[in-house]
Amino acid sequence: MRLTTKGRFAVTAMIDLALQQEAGPVTLAGISQRQKISLSYLEQLFAKLRRHELVESTRGPGGGYQIIRRLLDVSVADVILAVDEPLDATQCGGKENCTDEGQCMTHELWARLNTQMLQFLSSVNLQSLVDEQREKDKAKCVPVSVLQDCRTTLQNSH
Repeated sequence: MRLTTKGRFAVTAMIDLALQQEAGPVTLAGISQRQKISLSYLEQLFAKLRRHELVESTRGPGGGYQIIRRLLDVSVADVILAVDEPLDATQCGGKENCTDEGQCMTHELWARLNTQMLQFLSSVNLQSLVDEQREKDKAKCVPVSVLQDCRTTLQNSH
């Protein structure tokens, strides 16, 4: 089983949005450029995220998207499920009709994996992912010259 680009891109875009939104609404074009995700694909994902009340949009000059819940209250599972990403390792989609006789021999194994995946993804919130990314950014920061220090480099990268 694998997570598709839909779920991965949605989580990546939400982390980017969380990192950028301190300065106000964030454009999808900006996320697209920074994360190398198609703008039209982001538009589809954010329509679903908006319907699930994870983000809100502001129109007009200075407009864009913002996350409307506290980052601590938004789990990775919330994001993935909002964009209709199936979290199902069973062959039958949970319908228990894996074979003509009903459940396959490994149905319960995959159903338990589904439960574990959902529990794990529900336990990880956007705040922790944002904090991890900020720590990575700080670790990568190396002064380029005497005139430019790490704070300037970090501020310009966000």
